[in-house]
Amino acid sequence: MFERYYPGMSWAEHQSHWPHAQHSRFVQAGGVHWHVQMLGQGPCMLLLHGTGSGSFSWRGLLPTLARHFTVVAPDLPGHAFSSRGPEGALSLPGMAEGLRALMRQLDLIPQAIVGHSAGAAIAAHMALHFDCAARSTLVGLNPAWLPLPGVASWLFGPAAKLAALNPLSAWATAKLAAKPGAVAEWIARTGSTLDARGIDLYTRVLSDSGHVHGVLSMMAAWQLKPLAARLHEVRNPVFMLIGAQDQTVPPALAEAACARLPQARQQRQPGLGHLAHEEDPLGSAQGILQACTV
Repeated sequence: MFERYYPGMSWAEHQSHWPHAQHSRFVQAGGVHWHVQMLGQGPCMLLLHGTGSGSFSWRGLLPTLARHFTVVAPDLPGHAFSSRGPEGALSLPGMAEGLRALMRQLDLIPQAIVGHSAGAAIAAHMALHFDCAARSTLVGLNPAWLPLPGVASWLFGPAAKLAALNPLSAWATAKLAAKPGAVAEWIARTGSTLDARGIDLYTRVLSDSGHVHGVLSMMAAWQLKPLAARLHEVRNPVFMLIGAQDQTVPPALAEAACARLPQARQQRQPGLGHLAHEEDPLGSAQGILQACTV
């Protein structure tokens, strides 16, 4: 709703500031105009960022991962430079279906799918429903595979629905994000600390009302209970990297997910929060590679 008031981010405006812009391309698939970064060689590794972020989330990991894999890092629908797509495209099944269409268009089958937070939920949904992902190694970085507790669950449900219905919500949120120090404070609440480059990139997307509207619409459409009910059916190899100080997806949820996934292995990242892979990109990349080459 109100999409016409919230155009997507302008690539021309931000390209000169964007990490790995030379590897960016735009692909039409599944009714979505995708912004995708592709680099490297070897088997395919699909990287799925979390809610509110973008492919820039992988900026520090891409050079290391690309030495071993053909890395595909899209902006999810409604995020950064990817369009929102057709009705239903921002739900969990809709995003998974859109990504299947994207991989078909690129003529690639992922040997590994690495998902951060909500991106890990999309990866698990793909593994459960699509033949192209049935044998992929799943790597969850602070994975949101189970419904979030308390206030976070409410924000992803009723509150997000109300915000998405208010045409001023995305505009007001973007204005708040543009204030000095606002984004750094928001990120600190996740348990993470980013450098100036990371803060600048998040400020760019979160101060763009089109991006924020896409995020709110995704949150309003998000339902994790069906995935949680079937998580035990996942047969793929599973590895989890868990930031010990994550204040967004509590580490206890990783333990609960492990109880449903007996094949899962996990590794804690001491002193790191929800954006652990951005705080320690080299260590995170090494953990991912170890999981995917065993």
